Parts: sequence; structure tokens; C-alpha cells
Amino acid sequence: MAKLFDCITPELQDFIHHQHLFFVATAPLSPAAHINLSPKGLDTFEILSSTRVAYLDLTGSGNETSAHLQENGRITFMFCAFQEPPRILRLYGSGRTVLPIHEDWPGLIKYFPEIPGTRQIIVADIERVQTSCGFGVPYYQHQGRREILVQWAERKGKEGLKAYWREKGQVSIDGLPTPLSHSLKSQARKES
Repeated sequence: MAKLFDCITPELQDFIHHQHLFFVATAPLSPAAHINLSPKGLDTFEILSSTRVAYLDLTGSGNETSAHLQENGRITFMFCAFQEPPRILRLYGSGRTVLPIHEDWPGLIKYFPEIPGTRQIIVADIERVQTSCGFGVPYYQHQGRREILVQWAERKGKEGLKAYWREKGQVSIDGLPTPLSHSLKSQARKES
């Protein structure tokens, strides 16, 4: 039932654009450490080419994806059809984190809407594209997007977000450093 593709075909790109939700999975190298799987939404996913994608990473309770990518680069995206026709799409690749201080930031941020709480952009080069039937995925009706995360980030403000990143965004739950930790330390040295 699974089908492999060399790239993200126009049909699969269309499928992705119609999804309101996607999932991101990463894992550290240590078999004793934790695999991360996160749901994402809010119009944050962009197809840059048939073999490259990116998503706008918003401030969350951790920064696992970024830490794992810095350690080993492995990333998988999954999209599911919750209406007809059934389909699951997985994109396997190598990813990296792009922070606002990076030279690639201006060229990437233009693809995304301005969303309060934006922390970084995750870019991935896709090496394997695979679909499967999705026959076991239940029907769900999209009722709208939640604005709670955006409202929380607006209330925090720029300085409040930086403080939150210092507290919650510098290491993974397994103690792996994130690119954000290097950026915050560099910024602190400049300010002192």
C-alpha cells in the first residue's frame, strides 16, 4: 500500500496545502533519551521546492526539535487526511534550525505570516517521500484554529519571550543544547 516518490510531487504539494495539521518527529542519538513528536498548525508549513520544506517554529514548552537537529539532523514530517480521500504522507529528511540572527533568515521569513512568538525556522532537505493508505485514520472535522498560543506570546511581549527562551529553550529534556542557547549567550555577551 505504501508508495515512494523521488520528491514532493505537485499532487502531494496540493495535499499538504489543504492540511490544517502536521506532525514533526525527531530523536536524539542516545537510545536512553526521548523521541519527540509534536503537532503543528497555524499556517506555519511551507514547501520551498520539491525537496525542501520549512516551518515557522513558535515558542513552546520545550525546544526538542532544535536540539535533536543540532545533534544529528534527522527529521520526519507526517500529514494525515481526516476527510476523504484517506491518505498519510511522510517526508523524511535532514533538518537544521535557522535563528533570526542567521544570514538565511531574511530569505526564509518572507514565506510565513507574521506570528507573535516566532522563535526560529526549521528547514529540511527531504530525502524520502512516502504515502500510505490512511484507511485506519478516523474522520475529524476542522472547526478552526486556536489562538491561545498567539495570545500568550502577545501578552509575554518581546522581553518576556526572551526570558522564557532562557528558561525553557536552551536545552532538551535530555540535556542536549539547542542553537538558541548559543544565540542567547552571544546576545548576552554583546549586551554586557
